[in-house]
This record gives sequence, structure tokens and C-alpha cells, in this order.
Amino acid sequence: MTEAQSNRALRVLVVEDEPIAAEAHTAYVGRVDGFEVVATVGTSQGALKVLQDKEIDVVLLDMNLPDRHGLDVVRAMRAAGHRADVIAVTSARDLDVVRAAVSLGVVQYVLKPFVFATLRERLLAYRAYREQVTSGAEVGTQAEVDEVFAGARVAGEVRLPKGMGEELLAKVARLLRESDGGRSASELAEALGVSRVTARRYAEHLCETRVAVRRSRYAGAGRPEVEYLWAR
Repeated sequence: MTEAQSNRALRVLVVEDEPIAAEAHTAYVGRVDGFEVVATVGTSQGALKVLQDKEIDVVLLDMNLPDRHGLDVVRAMRAAGHRADVIAVTSARDLDVVRAAVSLGVVQYVLKPFVFATLRERLLAYRAYREQVTSGAEVGTQAEVDEVFAGARVAGEVRLPKGMGEELLAKVARLLRESDGGRSASELAEALGVSRVTARRYAEHLCETRVAVRRSRYAGAGRPEVEYLWAR
């Protein structure tokens, strides 16, 4: 990699079919130094068209697209000769999907919902990895080889607000994602065995990160109750 190449922003294609999530991911990438979003699309067909027409360094790829599974998109990319790296950004927690993604060379696997700091750390780790593997330098020991291969998959610290845990956040997110309708803080608290205040705090965090939304639930006279819905 030349000095000019190392200093230029890496070109990113965001592939996400949920409009709110697509907007958030695009904004997140735009806030990380050294990266620029070239295009944001919501289908595999749109992704392959952009890859054909534009030079892309890395694809931020949702696994559950309306017209094709993300793994099939990666296979189609490679079959067409597209060499852009892939970072999977998805709510899919199936271990078989994770294993298949690794076998196809996906360099990062980021689970929804996530905060900006999580994606930022993954992108910076990816950039450092890319600079290593394209520098033309040689490695002298097995440890150096291992360090390069592990670099892109560095699992940085997830910086949730103080007092919040990733495991409970995932449980709240799963309840909202799998619910046919909205869930109030009381309903979340009962399902999870936590206090209403705790459930509300996690649900509000999901709204702040734009993977969930609030709405008012009216049930007769009196003040409406706030409920939370997954941003589909």
C-alpha cells in the first residue's frame, strides 16, 4: 500500500433493508475517521450493482435481506470477482451462520443491536488489519502471522452506558424483535424478571440507538402507556 492509498478513506457499501437501521449504520460509518459511505442499498441486487459500478473496499452487510441471504450475497460477490471485504452486521445468532460467514472470509461479525462505539472499534481494527496485509512487509515469526490474522476480528470492549450489560440488552432486543406487537416496560420487566425501571432503561437505550421505536398505547380513559417496538 502506498502512502496515498493508506491515507485515503476506505470506501464502504452499506447493505441493510430496514430503513431506520440503514440510516443509523450509514451515519455511524460516516463518523469514523478513515471511512466514507459510497452507497446504501437494501437488497442483494442493489449491492451487486454497486459493486459492479463502483470501487468498494468493504461491505457492511446485513444477513437477512428480502431477496437473498447475506451468505449467498458473499458467494455471488466472489463468483463475480468482487474482492471487497465483508463485515456482517446482523441480528442472526445462529452458530451455523456464524461458522459459514467465517468460512467465506467475513472479517467481522457484529450483532445487532449495537452502539456506535462497537462499530467504530470494529472498523478501526479492520483498517489496521488492512494496512498490515497490504503493506508488502514480511512477517518473521508465527506469532506475527497469528497477530495479523486475528487483527480484523479483535473484539473491542462494548461501551454500553454505565450499569448496563450486553446480555440483558440482547434479551430485551430479542423480545421486541420477536413480538408481534409492542411491549410496555412492565411487560418487558415481567418477561425478563427484572424491575420496570431496568426494563425501561434498556428499551429506551434501544430507541436511542434507533433499533427500536416508541409509541403510545391507548386503553380507555386516562394517560396512555408507552410501548416499544422493534424498528422493522
